[in-house]
Amino acid sequence: MGKDVAQINPVQAFKQWSPRVWGYHLLFWVLLSILLTAFSHPTDSILMSFFMEVVNMFFYASLVYFNIFYLIPKYLSGKKLGRYILFLIGAVIVATMVKVVTFYLLPSGVDKALMVRNQSLIFMSFFLVTSVSTIGKIIADWVIYQREKQEIATKTVTTELQFLRSQINPHFLFNTLNSLYALTLKKSDIAPEIVLKLSEMMRYMLYECNEKSVLLSNEINYIKNYLDMERLRHGPDADIQLNISGDIKEQRIAPLFFIPFLENSFKHGLNHQLKHGFVHIDLVVFDDKVHFSIRNSKPEQMPMAPSKRTGGFGLANVRQRLELIYPNKHELRVLVGPQAYEMDLVIEFN
Repeated sequence: MGKDVAQINPVQAFKQWSPRVWGYHLLFWVLLSILLTAFSHPTDSILMSFFMEVVNMFFYASLVYFNIFYLIPKYLSGKKLGRYILFLIGAVIVATMVKVVTFYLLPSGVDKALMVRNQSLIFMSFFLVTSVSTIGKIIADWVIYQREKQEIATKTVTTELQFLRSQINPHFLFNTLNSLYALTLKKSDIAPEIVLKLSEMMRYMLYECNEKSVLLSNEINYIKNYLDMERLRHGPDADIQLNISGDIKEQRIAPLFFIPFLENSFKHGLNHQLKHGFVHIDLVVFDDKVHFSIRNSKPEQMPMAPSKRTGGFGLANVRQRLELIYPNKHELRVLVGPQAYEMDLVIEFN
């Protein structure tokens, strides 16, 4: 099952059950005794018949809990399976003998001679019930293990996503402040407008992007602000286009997925090495998915390695986030041509 039940302390296993759970179990045995009494033939009286069923249930319950809290945790493992079966059969034999003696000594209307002759049937019924409890315990432990495994996996993914997302904001801020610094050196009049745009974008990142998902419409507004800021930075003649089609509705998406691609496209598509650079963006929204594509110009010779100053962290980040958040629900294609760089990303809505 992935976890060795033989390593569980029997005392700890016993204490794991809350009083409420024990109450449910007690209620089960009492109701079962009442049900069996109703369908049995009373001996001297209904009260005596119920008493006999309670005694009978005591033996069944004793075997079940001895099996669950002692035999299974202590012996049921690959190396001790033989011991487990041996002790289980031994416990059933002892319970059978004790039950026969108990019912033989009780002043009831039970056919004592028949009780002695039916020892094999008593043994088989005890063994069957105990075996069922073993199967139930194995299934319950497996379910608990899978649940704990899933919780650990979920926590791990959440931690990784928080780490990856936390590095998006500083990366974007670093690039923007570099541009703002260059404008202030030139005493540009558009520097205050960029500061306002940056403030609005940072507000979005700080207060909305901490959620697992955001409205696609908000993400698109963020992209528009981003492009407005790039237009201010590069001037009115910059060839920056954004085309949006489809019904956005109330679709949601993980935040800041498109920004690393935008950063990369502006890094290579509009720089001092290109006289006629461009960045063209298309975003098409379907009922079950969104198609995001970017086509940008590129220098004839792309840098062999990411600049230490700009990092190159963004694309590796978004690929990792895609695998964590949209496993088997995304498709990313990158095409590097002689004069242009194209990226297509398709994400299926969860």
